[in-house]
Amino acid sequence: MLKIIRPVFFCCLIFISNNFLFAQNEKVDGHPAWIMQGNIYEVNIRQYTAEGTFKAFEKSLPRLKEMGVQTLWFMPINPISKVDRKGVLGSYYAVADYMAVNPEFGTMDDWKNLVRHCHDMGFKVMMDWVPNHTGADNYWLTAHPDFYVLDSTGKPASQFDWTDTRKLNYHNPVVGDSMIRCMKFWIDSTNIDGFRCDYAVGPTKEFWTKCIQTLKADKNVFMLAEADSAWLYDAGFDATYCWPEFHTMVDIAAGKKNAHALDSVINIVDNNFPANGLILYFTSNHDENSWNKADYGTMPGASHAPFAVLTQTLPRSIPLIYSGQEEPFLDSVSFFYKDTITFHNYARAKFYSTLLHLREAHAALAANASFKKVHTSNDAVVYAFERVSGNDKILVIVNLSNAAQNFSITDADVSNSATNIFTLKKEKLVNNRQMHLNAWDYLIYSFK
Repeated sequence: MLKIIRPVFFCCLIFISNNFLFAQNEKVDGHPAWIMQGNIYEVNIRQYTAEGTFKAFEKSLPRLKEMGVQTLWFMPINPISKVDRKGVLGSYYAVADYMAVNPEFGTMDDWKNLVRHCHDMGFKVMMDWVPNHTGADNYWLTAHPDFYVLDSTGKPASQFDWTDTRKLNYHNPVVGDSMIRCMKFWIDSTNIDGFRCDYAVGPTKEFWTKCIQTLKADKNVFMLAEADSAWLYDAGFDATYCWPEFHTMVDIAAGKKNAHALDSVINIVDNNFPANGLILYFTSNHDENSWNKADYGTMPGASHAPFAVLTQTLPRSIPLIYSGQEEPFLDSVSFFYKDTITFHNYARAKFYSTLLHLREAHAALAANASFKKVHTSNDAVVYAFERVSGNDKILVIVNLSNAAQNFSITDADVSNSATNIFTLKKEKLVNNRQMHLNAWDYLIYSFK
């Protein structure tokens, strides 16, 4: 494994940011053009700094910009209900008021200033949105009791074990219209660029179709669904979650499956999702970190690296990095209490920076660039593929095992001179050349 990752050669070249290349409403395959070679960084405002405020987080923007982060997804910033609250501070996903800011984080002006600052630095900004349910004391419960699904006793119902919330009834069309009005408020008043929609399969397809058409007529926002159902694309979502792919990667890291399992989930996506459907790839997020110890427990130590490479390079991918992964912060982050992420060394920052800038610089890593599996003499543990767009080609090779592997590439069409992205050296790749990767190691070659 390469211990020191130097800035890759293309960082020395002059590239014009996608934010300036593309007009506000320009589309690629129906999606906002800026997301196609973009990435997302999930911001947990409460836990990001000791203060846990918008203003305190702003100080991290230059560091994140240097790392190559493009889009900032902020976990819910709305006030949190107090009735049936879980823990001391409650869940971000128990919204008390869709049109207000959680005073724990600051004021509405603080939020607007943060969004403006992000835009001035070239970032895009996404809000986390909770459409399936409200908190247990949201004012809609008294003002609009007919907005809710009722339980057997005639009271507003909670879904699953989300006892601090009450489920909305989208068979009442006024619920959908009210939700759309709230979402438009944040676009029109604060100029955000998209929404990550929590439990997106909760509301109906009819609601989402109307909602997304209405929002995108206002601004070409990026719409991400926290779900993996194909019908969400039909309703207008740009991207869904990679749950099957993520769990497959977790199983491979644990030795329960081998590299062939990746082919299976990629084929399932190709056979069931529309050709232009994008996928959010990740090795951690707030749920997987808080409840399942991702990534420090599910992909511990060196095993994290090849899977992080895959999130950045697989077809359809929009890669996600969660708060603290660049440290890495090797602990779960509490949901209902103050539990500050500590940053000291940013030990993974150069690794992520190389990948993020590589993606930005190479059209071959755009979400819609072509994908071809490259066969090796050791396909059970070595996963290789190439991505191509025009004259730009990237070859990715990862060792998905905890042992060193010898192998050769058996596809002749990869034979050519290429640049090793991490060593910056030119290498001649030829058919059947013997190669070696240490446990959990990886190689990326550029043919540009």
